[in-house]
Amino acid sequence: MAALKDIKRKITAVQKTRQITRAMNMVAASKFKAAQTRMENFRPYAVKFMEVLNSLALRVDAEAHPLLAVREPKRIRILCMTSDRGLCGGFNNNLIKATERFIREKQGQGLEVSLIPIGRKGRDFFRKKATLINARADIFGKFDMNLAVQISGDLIPPFVAEEYDELYLLYNEFINVAVHRPTVVRLFPLPSIGRKEELDPGKRLDYIYEPSADALLAKLLPMYVHILIFRALVETSAGENGARMAAMDNATRNCEDMIQSLTLKYNKVRQSAITAELMDIVGGTEALAKG
Repeated sequence: MAALKDIKRKITAVQKTRQITRAMNMVAASKFKAAQTRMENFRPYAVKFMEVLNSLALRVDAEAHPLLAVREPKRIRILCMTSDRGLCGGFNNNLIKATERFIREKQGQGLEVSLIPIGRKGRDFFRKKATLINARADIFGKFDMNLAVQISGDLIPPFVAEEYDELYLLYNEFINVAVHRPTVVRLFPLPSIGRKEELDPGKRLDYIYEPSADALLAKLLPMYVHILIFRALVETSAGENGARMAAMDNATRNCEDMIQSLTLKYNKVRQSAITAELMDIVGGTEALAKG
């Protein structure tokens, strides 16, 4: 009977776990729908804005604005964006591993690397493994463009003051619910700055700027940083909830498989106990009949 009670207790515990994973799956699904819509609405704007600004940067002097400055890289900073919460499969682990590889690669080139973690998981993991600057956590519950502006405020002045020479953004680009691709984007200087290739003949056009090119760059370059950071935030939010939804769905299926397996085991043990009791009764009856 002790074995039956243990199995029954395990079945009850797994059933309670299944209830939790189902509830978490439903919550993640509702959040994912809103985050996905937000991401899909913003992504085309961010992509086109980056294309336009990179195209503009090819036509201007790198000295036209401090954010376009190209310096010999000695000190770099990495903006790593993870989620605040776990239970979302390999969403955070894959990005953290990609960040570790990127840090080792840059350190192998003799560069001084500092990390700016956005999200609790990245901050906690790299707390004792890297030099952390301006870490932020508990931000993905509710955020808007103001958060991207605040993060940019920690990035732009130090670059202008030449406290570091390059800035990279690492985040998970959302592909689908099951696939999230670790992506590296160079924020400072612009990816197109310093490129030697010729422009396509169809793109060799000159523009008349109103206001001046300098005034336009002064306005657009900070916006470029805000937009790319905000895009990474919405991609991370959608990816986190999608990954959690898939992980909780898999956990629910595993719970159902365990319940089925434990129920089968419970029935077998129970049947064995009943059979043993019947054998005892039959043996006792035969002994009385012979006596």
